[in-house]
Amino acid sequence: MPTKTKKKIKGAGIKAADTSVLKKFLKRYENHCAQCQSTVSPTITQALKKCIQNGTSYLKIILSCPGNPSDNSTTVLLRPLLMTIRDERYMLGKDLCLWGIPLSNQDVASLAILLELSGRTSYPFINLEAIDCGMDVWSVERLGKAIRCSHLTSVTLDYNEFQDEGIQGLVRGLEGNTKLVSLSLCYCKLRPSSGALLGKVLSESAVCELYLTGNYLQCSGAVDLITSIAKYAQSLSKEGPPEQPLDLAHQILEAQGQSGIRTAISEELEINDRPATAPERTAEHKKSKKKGRKRKKKTALPPGPWVTKLHLADNGIDAMGEERETGVLEFSQLLSSVIRYSEQLSELDLDNNCLGEMAATDILEALTYRNQGKLPRLKIKVTAKITPITFKAILKQGGKLKASKKKRKKKH
Repeated sequence: MPTKTKKKIKGAGIKAADTSVLKKFLKRYENHCAQCQSTVSPTITQALKKCIQNGTSYLKIILSCPGNPSDNSTTVLLRPLLMTIRDERYMLGKDLCLWGIPLSNQDVASLAILLELSGRTSYPFINLEAIDCGMDVWSVERLGKAIRCSHLTSVTLDYNEFQDEGIQGLVRGLEGNTKLVSLSLCYCKLRPSSGALLGKVLSESAVCELYLTGNYLQCSGAVDLITSIAKYAQSLSKEGPPEQPLDLAHQILEAQGQSGIRTAISEELEINDRPATAPERTAEHKKSKKKGRKRKKKTALPPGPWVTKLHLADNGIDAMGEERETGVLEFSQLLSSVIRYSEQLSELDLDNNCLGEMAATDILEALTYRNQGKLPRLKIKVTAKITPITFKAILKQGGKLKASKKKRKKKH
């Protein structure tokens, strides 16, 4: 009985200490908002009150505007929050999320100083989201320099339209980065020239998750992005480059083209490539359980340019650009090398890019090759125009490939 009583008292003491810290944080934040003539962010006050009520730590700090962000009477500023974190020396925050908050160059400079580890106090934020904050070229470059000297492993800068010039500054700031793993730049108005710069980030830094949905890299930018990854994936293969026995599907396509028959239909493919069958892995799984927990530890990833998650949805990768069909096929062949040989690749999103039938055929056959080689499972989304004959032929060779046929229409 005495032992149980001590445990309860100890737990109550921890809860009271956390509550006291959070109450001070909330009061200080409201005072700084009044001094800076800033509206108090409801997401911060609500989260703090909930943590105080439950006695839990305040780990995810979300700063957002209430109501209509364009209304001057409801302007939420970043400065009061940064002042509060410094004054209270709040060291428990892990995620810092800024949603729809207009950031000036001075705001970004203050944020960068907070994130950098050169000062006396090291704030351990590992995830930063600055979504739709109106960041310009200077702000992105300054933030990039701070990322290199911080604890951050994930950065999201979606809906900041800094275009290609901003990427140049970000790449300069990320030189020598060894901590940042995930980078999201969706809907930032990036054009083909950004492909080579981002390819440099993938090949010369620790970034292995890249999200670029809603930009306009086109074929040339996408090719520049994955060239180094494809070459590296080929160099890791024990059998060397594939012999490219893609004649079956390509002959079908050529025969259809010569006859003048075009029955292409638009359909969305969601293909989940599965590893080896369950019976083959059952024995290994039982052995690993008997040998203890040491087997469960993940092996370190090899050095070099590689990617685990790549999202290129809605990037104008089609035959409508200057490169026409040649650019699409060049991209599909490079991508096929990554799919065939990269063990790290786990997620690929090419949705809303009309790749065409030839490119879709290359990708499907690369998935077949990957499946036969028993590489780890790959989740992939592809939108393509492909004839029913080719689809059935490639699917038959794919064996364990799984495809949805929701949008297939019968031709009358």
